[in-house]
Amino acid sequence: MNIRNIAIIAHVDHGKTTLVDVLLKQSGTFRDNERVTERAMDSGELERERGITITAKPTSVEWKGSRINIVDTPGHADFGGEVERILSMVDGVLLLVDAAEGAMPQTKFVTGKALKLGLKPIVVVNKVDKPEQRAYEVQDEIFDLFSALDATPEQLDFPTIFASAKNGWAAAEPEGAQVNMDIIFDTILQYVPAPKVIMDAPFSMLATTLEYDHFLGRVLTGRVHSGTAKPGMSIKALNREGELIEQGRITKLLAFRGLERVPADEVHSGDLVAIAGLAKATVADTICDMAVNAALESQPVDPPTLSMMFAVNDSPLAGTEGTKVTSRMIRDRLFSEAEGNVALRITESENNDAYDVAGRGELQLGVLIEQMRREGFELSVSRPRVVYQEIDGKRHEPLEEVTIDVDEEYSGIVVEALSLRKGKMKEMRAAGAGKTRMIFHVPARGMIGYLGEFLTETRGTGIMARIFHSYVPYSGTLPGRRNGVLISTDAGSSVPYALFNLEGRGPLFIGAQVKVYTGMIIGEHSRPGDLEVNPLKGKQLTNVRASGTDEAVRLTPPRRLSLEQMIAYIQDDELVEVTPQNVRMRKRYLDPNKRKRESRAMES
Repeated sequence: MNIRNIAIIAHVDHGKTTLVDVLLKQSGTFRDNERVTERAMDSGELERERGITITAKPTSVEWKGSRINIVDTPGHADFGGEVERILSMVDGVLLLVDAAEGAMPQTKFVTGKALKLGLKPIVVVNKVDKPEQRAYEVQDEIFDLFSALDATPEQLDFPTIFASAKNGWAAAEPEGAQVNMDIIFDTILQYVPAPKVIMDAPFSMLATTLEYDHFLGRVLTGRVHSGTAKPGMSIKALNREGELIEQGRITKLLAFRGLERVPADEVHSGDLVAIAGLAKATVADTICDMAVNAALESQPVDPPTLSMMFAVNDSPLAGTEGTKVTSRMIRDRLFSEAEGNVALRITESENNDAYDVAGRGELQLGVLIEQMRREGFELSVSRPRVVYQEIDGKRHEPLEEVTIDVDEEYSGIVVEALSLRKGKMKEMRAAGAGKTRMIFHVPARGMIGYLGEFLTETRGTGIMARIFHSYVPYSGTLPGRRNGVLISTDAGSSVPYALFNLEGRGPLFIGAQVKVYTGMIIGEHSRPGDLEVNPLKGKQLTNVRASGTDEAVRLTPPRRLSLEQMIAYIQDDELVEVTPQNVRMRKRYLDPNKRKRESRAMES
């Protein structure tokens, strides 16, 4: 069958998964009476909750006698490692851009990678039904972007399609016939080259994604580079240097048909396939016939820029809420995650009770922690730190390009906040609809924890996108959290009367009848410096009146922080305790005397 392999790349929330939904429906992949969930490609629990794509997934549609394999990719920069690997599986990219927002940082990052590989782009300007759309301006911006990324003349001669994925139509002009998506299928068949087919060579395939199935074991997905594969045939795995990792047999051969993976009797060069049967092979390894001795070339993945320490939970409540609490269990889980996610890097500590996990950003690490929490793990995690590099004998730190769209009235607050974080403005212009677009270069450590502050300052109307730019010389110390925290001095259940009296000290993070322990953070101090308080102190009884005769205590609702907000909030001497039931903040050293000794040692 005539095959086309294409990846859809876009910035987060530009309508990529919605577009795939419509393409699947209009190609006849689903029956007319079949019930299909919205955003069908976002199959993971966290993906559906957050409305983002976390892992890349292939699907396929049949159109006019041809099979189009489509890979839906994540739009967030933290999951860019997924996209970088996927590009080796495809021969073209469908670049989806919002008709109002235009090209955003993640779009530039992945498009640059695709153009360097020589992939041909098709541009889809989505959401042209928006009142603030500026479709032709965005088309010009994309041409300028391609020029800046050193695109070839062939790549610059890209076709542009204007679409509204939500309403299910696409046309050659924004004012064109609003009927269906046929033009997208036809343009893919016409413009994207068919995969290079090498049938007269032994079977070989580069593994690009890895998952674990309880029935099949390790399942490796990739594009068949050459030859033919059948179930039961003998295969081996080679690493990047061509060294043998293991030998085995194909126990299951799965092809992508719509949203399903169906068993296949035979797959040929150029098709996307999932293979089961190997126990050690991982991403970037070559799966091949026994006669092959040279590994296929794999794309290098950009290094991680942020790291966190994952350690065993040693709080007084450890082991009471989770089932997986030992360092061995945490180690096995982290290393199995790193096998399938090449953007992660795991380093063990000297005493093997903590693991340094380096990744692309707070969201990527936050998603990993949330997945572990739901699996029954208990652990404690530290504040994120940037990954420094030694270049020419000097310490260098990662710099991020931050693109911000805000209402004009908030632009001054944002400029002031980022200048305090050693950010430098590179561009400022009107973005239409009363919004201002600003582009900054900011040290990555300056952006840790800024998102919450940004959303508060812009009343939730601002849009911020970040992407790694380069390594630059270390820019000096940055201001930390202004206020201290309220620390519990006792263990037990919090008492409403005590909390009512503590409200004047600052906003609280907990409510009444919540388990607390010595050294746990229960609120934010309204002034600099930490304050130790007793949330268990009850009302004293007297022989004059009973304790319950007074007016009932009315507590202010506590300030609830999400997992990501807590990770960004804590300082270097604090930890976040994560369990299946609760997420708490605490001091690294629970004993107040030990905390004082450590702080004195740091000052000296």
